[in-house]
Amino acid sequence: MLKVLIVDDHEIVSTGISRMLQDVSNLQVVGCAASGEEAISLTKEQQPDIVLMDVHMPGIGGLGATKEIKRLVPKTKVIALSALDDNPYPTKLIEAGASGYITKGIALDEMIGAIEKVAKGGKYISSDVAQKMALSQMSKEEGETPLDILSDRELQIAQMIVDCRKVQDIAEKLNLSAKTVNTYSYRMFEKLSIGSDVELARLAMRHNLLGVGAVD
Repeated sequence: MLKVLIVDDHEIVSTGISRMLQDVSNLQVVGCAASGEEAISLTKEQQPDIVLMDVHMPGIGGLGATKEIKRLVPKTKVIALSALDDNPYPTKLIEAGASGYITKGIALDEMIGAIEKVAKGGKYISSDVAQKMALSQMSKEEGETPLDILSDRELQIAQMIVDCRKVQDIAEKLNLSAKTVNTYSYRMFEKLSIGSDVELARLAMRHNLLGVGAVD
């Protein structure tokens, strides 16, 4: 029996996935977490075989949680779960220690297959994600994109700015102060040599790295 922990800050998503997986004979859902911090705590407590990790969440987010889980409970496998398939996160999550990356739109059979393959020590990346990762790697070999110089947190905030989120909304979503969000934005604009949210959006779209609606 494979123990699975579901991590998503949208209750309707985590509940839906949980109900679907509960009908699978060789899988046991041992809990649901709504943030990266809660995911780390529950992983240490429940010792799941697999963590289905939402990428975009409050606090440290899926990327930070994946790094911590692989550091604290290395035997637990992480499969990143996102509504997106064409941004920098697939590569970043794999580099952080995730064993798989799937999108929320995949069929249940494919999700089960991904869980089983990863549990056996394999890797699983949805075909559409794998193709775009390959194209992204080809582009990188020709020269890095400007957004590659951003830190994980800066990239997370950039994504939300492109999604037209207000500073206070970003602060609440990420459990930061508005002042801290503004500091990150200032550093990010400095690194990219831009002066406005509009310039950031244009830069993001030009390099096909961030998309509107990126943060679930």
